[in-house]
This record gives sequence, structure tokens and C-alpha cells, in this order.
Amino acid sequence: MSIYTKKGDKGTTSLLGSRVVSKDHPRVQAYGVVDELNAVLGLVISFSDMADPKISLQKVQKDLFIIGAELASQTTKTKNISPARIGELEAEIDALEKDLPPLNNFILPGGSKTASLLHLARTVCRRAERKVVEASQTEKINPNMVIYLNRVGDFLFVLARYVNYKKKVDEVIWKGARSRI
Repeated sequence: MSIYTKKGDKGTTSLLGSRVVSKDHPRVQAYGVVDELNAVLGLVISFSDMADPKISLQKVQKDLFIIGAELASQTTKTKNISPARIGELEAEIDALEKDLPPLNNFILPGGSKTASLLHLARTVCRRAERKVVEASQTEKINPNMVIYLNRVGDFLFVLARYVNYKKKVDEVIWKGARSRI
């Protein structure tokens, strides 16, 4: 089987269940950014030298495949992200936060290489979340997808802080528009 089918050469693609849509269809836009997030998480995993984040991030990657399939399908029954999985992610966030000093200021994204990539993944996640919300304006979308992506964004932020904390990399506090660097 060839990797290229030429079916998309005219700017269309098929959703699961054979419905042909434009490549700028809200569902296609949404699962495209979810796929981009998955690729960025792959970068984070490949550059990370800490085992625990890799395991958690690979779970998220698998969940993103579920979300992508669900977005690519209007009629085909697919596996869904469940409230239980959202709860598991919330528990991971809570566990990480217990080890961190309280956050009383905005911080600049950055720090270690892994934390910087996690911040990048967080911004892509927030865009994916916005695209799923946008798709839900015209399409029937499982609301758990939006909730899950929102929690993934929170998780990536906390995980970036956690990685910096474990690597003893100080966070850079944002002091506002009037401060001088």
C-alpha cells in the first residue's frame, strides 16, 4: 500500500465513516492541532532525561490518539475520553503540586530544555483546546475532550515547573510591563 493516495490533492479528506470534507473543516483543524500536540510531546519525551514524565506523557499521547479518532469521526463509534481519565490527570497534577513551592507570580516559560519544551507543548495544547471548542460550535463534540485538553494544559504547566524544580533551575518571575530586565 502506498503512503500517498492522491485523494487529498483537491483539498478534501475523509472523516471516519467516509464523509468527505474540506481540509479546513473544523474537525480537521481540531484533530490537526491535536496531532501537532502529540508530535511536540514526542519531542519532550525524546529530550527528557527523567523517567516519570516520560511515562505520564506517553499516556497523554495515547489519549490524544483517542481524541483525534473521535474528532475524525462523526458517525463511527470510537473510544472516548472518560471523566475517570480526567480524574487521573487531576490526581497527577495534585501530586506534582505537593512537591512544588507555591506560585505567587506569573513566570516566564523556560528553564531547562525539557521544561522549555513542556511550555511549548502547553501552548500547542491551548490552541488544540480552542480548535476543539471552535469545532463544537457547529459539530457535536464530546465535551470531555475540552475538559481533558484543559487539564492537559494545566498538567504541562505544572510538569514544566516540576522538572525545573527537580533540576534546581530557578523560575524567572515576570514583574510586569514597568519592570526593567
